[in-house]
Amino acid sequence: MKLSLGYSPCPNDTFIFYALTHKKLKSDLEFSEILRDVETLNRMALNKELDITKTSFHAFGFLRDEYCLLHSGSALGKGCGPLLVAKAPVPDLARSKVAIPGKMTTAYLLLQLFAPGIKNIVEMPFDRIMNAVSLGTVDAGLIIHEGRFTYPNYNLMKLIDLGEWWEEETGLPIPLGGILAKRELGATVIRKIDALVKKSAEYAFQNPAQTREYIRSNAQELDDEVIDQHIRLYVNDYTLDIGDGIIAIEKLMKTAEELSLIPHSDKPLFS
Repeated sequence: MKLSLGYSPCPNDTFIFYALTHKKLKSDLEFSEILRDVETLNRMALNKELDITKTSFHAFGFLRDEYCLLHSGSALGKGCGPLLVAKAPVPDLARSKVAIPGKMTTAYLLLQLFAPGIKNIVEMPFDRIMNAVSLGTVDAGLIIHEGRFTYPNYNLMKLIDLGEWWEEETGLPIPLGGILAKRELGATVIRKIDALVKKSAEYAFQNPAQTREYIRSNAQELDDEVIDQHIRLYVNDYTLDIGDGIIAIEKLMKTAEELSLIPHSDKPLFS
C-alpha cells in the first residue's frame, strides 16, 4: 500500500520523518512525501488530498469527521508557542494590521482567543512575516517555527507569547500541530502508521547526525544552532506519545467549539 504523507519542511518534521521516508524502517507500507508549509497542508487536508498529514490543531477542528489523530508525531509542549511581534509597542491591537501565517493555523486560533477584537489581518507565508513587520507593511506579525529564535535579527520586539499566555490560563501545554490519518484507512492500517511514526522519531533521536543533511536541505534557517534549538523545542516526549497531552488538545477543541471558531464533532480524536 502506497500512502501520501504530508509534512512541513521545518526541522522538527524533517527530523521526525527522516527514517520513514528514507527506507530506514521495515514495513509493507510505502510513503510518498509531500513537503509543504503547514497552512498548505491544512488546505490539502480539507480537500481530502492526503492520506496522512501534519496539520495545525486549529485545522484538526474542521477535519475530525474525516481524519483521526495519531498518538505519535505531534508538536505539543511548554515555551514553544507562537509570538506576536512588532517594531515598537502597539497601543491598540484591535486597530492594527496584523500579519498571520494562515487562518487555519493554531497560532491564529490562539490570537483569536487572546484578542478577539483583531479583525484587520493579512495572510502571508510564515517566512515573510518578520520582513513585512520590519518594513512597516503591517503593524505586527504572528510568527511561528524558526521565527521564535530569529525575530531579534529583524530588530523586532515581542508583544505577547501566546503559548505562555495559554499555559498561564489553562495550566496545560500548548498543542500546536498533530499528525492525522484518514479514518477510511481503517483501524489496522492506522495502528501500523502510528507505530511507524513513533519508530521514525525514535530512530532520529538515536541517529541525529544521519538526519542533518536532509533537515538542512529543507530548512528556512540553516544555522545549526537554530536548527538544534528548533528540534529541542518542538520534538519531545509528547512527540513519541501524546499521553496526557490529549487533555490540552481536548481543552483547545472545547474552547474553540464554545466560541464557534470550529464546528462541533462527536467523533473521537483517535481512530
